[in-house]
Amino acid sequence: MTTKYQEIYQRSINNAEGFWSEVANNVFWYKKPTKILNSDNPPFYKWFQDGTTNTCYNAVDLHVKNGNGEKVAIIYDSPITNSQKKITYAQLKDQVSIFAGALVNQGIKKGDRVIIYMPMIPEAAIAMLGCARIGAVHSVVFGGFAANELASRIDDSKAKIILSASCGYEPGRTIEYKPLLKKAIELAKHKPEKCIIYQRKDFKVDLEKNEVDWNEFVKNAKPVECVEMNANEYAYILYTSGTTGVPKGIVRDIGGHIVALKWTMKNIYNINPDDVWWSASDMGWIVGHSYIVYAPLFHGCTTVLFEGKPVGTPDAGVFWRIISEHKVKSLFTAPTAFRAIKKEDPNGNFFKKYNLSSFETLFLAGERADPDTLKWAESLLKVPVIDHWWQTETSWAISANCAGLGLSKTKYGSACKPVPGYDVRILKSDGKEAKPNEMGDVVVKLPLPPGTFPTLWNADQRYKETYMSNYPGFYQTYDAGHIDEDGYVWIMSRTDDIINVAGHRLSTGAMEEVLAEHKDVAECAVLGIADKLKGQLPIGLLTLKAGVTKKHEDISKECVQMIREKVGPVAAFKTAIVIKRLPKTRSGKILRGTVRKIADGEEYKMPATIDDPAILNEIKEDLKKHNILKS
Repeated sequence: MTTKYQEIYQRSINNAEGFWSEVANNVFWYKKPTKILNSDNPPFYKWFQDGTTNTCYNAVDLHVKNGNGEKVAIIYDSPITNSQKKITYAQLKDQVSIFAGALVNQGIKKGDRVIIYMPMIPEAAIAMLGCARIGAVHSVVFGGFAANELASRIDDSKAKIILSASCGYEPGRTIEYKPLLKKAIELAKHKPEKCIIYQRKDFKVDLEKNEVDWNEFVKNAKPVECVEMNANEYAYILYTSGTTGVPKGIVRDIGGHIVALKWTMKNIYNINPDDVWWSASDMGWIVGHSYIVYAPLFHGCTTVLFEGKPVGTPDAGVFWRIISEHKVKSLFTAPTAFRAIKKEDPNGNFFKKYNLSSFETLFLAGERADPDTLKWAESLLKVPVIDHWWQTETSWAISANCAGLGLSKTKYGSACKPVPGYDVRILKSDGKEAKPNEMGDVVVKLPLPPGTFPTLWNADQRYKETYMSNYPGFYQTYDAGHIDEDGYVWIMSRTDDIINVAGHRLSTGAMEEVLAEHKDVAECAVLGIADKLKGQLPIGLLTLKAGVTKKHEDISKECVQMIREKVGPVAAFKTAIVIKRLPKTRSGKILRGTVRKIADGEEYKMPATIDDPAILNEIKEDLKKHNILKS
């Protein structure tokens, strides 16, 4: 008997146009598309080519028109400033249409680019929706991002204005935005016309010429209506760091974005319009674009906008407080957030203080969720914990346990099965398809479904060369893994995290899974370092849970033994060292490549997305202490 998931998945692959044509009926169009898919110029596919719509209308106005204006759209909860605010759909429409009017007064029109460089406050979402309302293309850059990175995004996008704030807050520190903005504009060849600065209550800054106070900016603005947009015009650019130093501008086309994201809320996440949904991420990342702002608002539910951290604002119980207080049905966050909570509060003492009866599902994505963290969360929360896999490029899940289509059995370490719309395959380097359980490059057969990325900003050739040329007819994800005999997708590591030990291709992810099972280990990373004899050798970096008193050497020996037993002697795993903390990006990804370069004595560039640069010196000292890096 076929399940609901199998039936929908098969339809989405065997008759993609029919499937998405039907899904497209659930969104608002000024003019309904009649041309569902244009495949004339692969790999540049166009969805809903002759349709016209508007992102902001679907996210805001439509719900007010349908009589849901009094429903809460956004719950802003900021433990870091000790403030909360609820914004209804009707209030959101008023604020966004006035902000859009202010943009028009500033000369911003359809197609102009606007950079948003802001903290996690409602005004950032209002800015995004205000751009969408008038057809301006927003490019959100993570607030506090390095000046040179911001400069490269100003130059590539040729942004007309920048929307920013006086500062962002992190536990124990204030990040001033103005010096970073000033430096970025100095470095950029292209000069934006104005910076609009939102002054935070407890941190006001002096403004210079070309800088305008946010409240002054909107003061005399009149509300404006939504602009009719073609489905293939762009909603936004989101930059990811490119290997060449020139950032890659992922673009999102308006029509496909609305259709796909709205569909995911019920079908992947099982969220209904009356539910409260929380995605604990940042609006500067793809998860924030898709699942703090756009998808929940397209669906007409309530979204939580959280300014804080999983620990330290004020403690490891903040997630449970928010779920309990706002009656959150489902939470989506990165595994690193749960590892941080597990490290601080391994026995879940904070959890016991709150009532989480509204809570139904936890979704994890952003990097591999190690089985140990999954099991810990499951045993604590007593709800399904779902690891799913997607990328900035795709904007929504490629592989998931689709809660709205009936949950499949969990296999720890797997991101479950391909989501409807994605024809996922595993190819070997010769282009042949891998057998079940055989490792290779994870690819998706073209065309990609709606809501993914039709190209890169002003870089069609780079799009083709980077993603579409190694395996013609397929999108290369740059992830490595396998599909098992039941059709489950196992993402083991980024392609460049596969290590070669004496001719054996080994996944660092599989080794990390084993290390994470050690009862004293909070987090770990495995990387391959150069070795004259074997090509590469794996080393393990371990951080320990709070309160562990056991000798570090004993923990290291036990970890080496565990790898020997579970991966085998072929891994040649002989070194595991205990360190204070792992270097990560601000979105929680471990910087394995940078640590590998340090260990191999290679030159490395300070990653723009690093959370705390001081960690790299700590790691250097640790590597020297254990004779891995020769001083």
